[in-house]
Amino acid sequence: MTAAGFGWATVITTAGAALQGSVGFGYGVFAVPFLLLIEPAFVPGPMLAAAFLLTLALTGRERRGVRVDDLKWSLGGRVLGIVAALWVLATVSPEHLTMLMGGLILVAVALSASGLHIAPAPTSLVGAGALSGFMSTTVSSGGPAIALLYQKESGGRVRGTLSAFFTVGTAMSIAGLYFIHRFGAREIALTGALLPGTAVGYLLSRRIASALDRGYMRASVLVLSAVAGAIVVVKDLL
Repeated sequence: MTAAGFGWATVITTAGAALQGSVGFGYGVFAVPFLLLIEPAFVPGPMLAAAFLLTLALTGRERRGVRVDDLKWSLGGRVLGIVAALWVLATVSPEHLTMLMGGLILVAVALSASGLHIAPAPTSLVGAGALSGFMSTTVSSGGPAIALLYQKESGGRVRGTLSAFFTVGTAMSIAGLYFIHRFGAREIALTGALLPGTAVGYLLSRRIASALDRGYMRASVLVLSAVAGAIVVVKDLL
């Protein structure tokens, strides 16, 4: 990778990590479309590994907001999504899935903006967890699928519960990628290129989070989800 490529990767991951630390998700959905233009091998393994370290730190910081009862259902769904994703990765090129995934994100945002609210409950958590696991393992962008359930929750609960979900779920996804020989020495080396920006974004996120907690959490989740879905769809069309 060139010095310019490393510089851009640092800027991109700084912004993505700052979003994740303030909203509860956003690292993957923001960074993946841009990192693919720099080095396609960043996705999914290195992105997931960097995200694991980020969410581990965020879980510690936001531990008071973690809802363990929610995690039991969402992580169960995540396992189902990962199994499906590993089968797809072993048989189909991930690029063929991007239009569908972007479309699903936009549909979810439209439903949320319409006023229809799906609260975190066993059935919805399993379904959202499965979709998040599938999308995270294939294209490292599983945040919106689970985050939309928490659009009316407090900022602390969103950040704490989602961070714990992503920490455990991302570890599962990385283990699955290793099992199908999609995570090895090269992916570990590329992860190192993503860590400086990830660390800076984490440090910046606390101040941003305090601003969003003043009533802007729901709008932030919806806007970020819509932008992520649009980026994925447009990228596929181009």
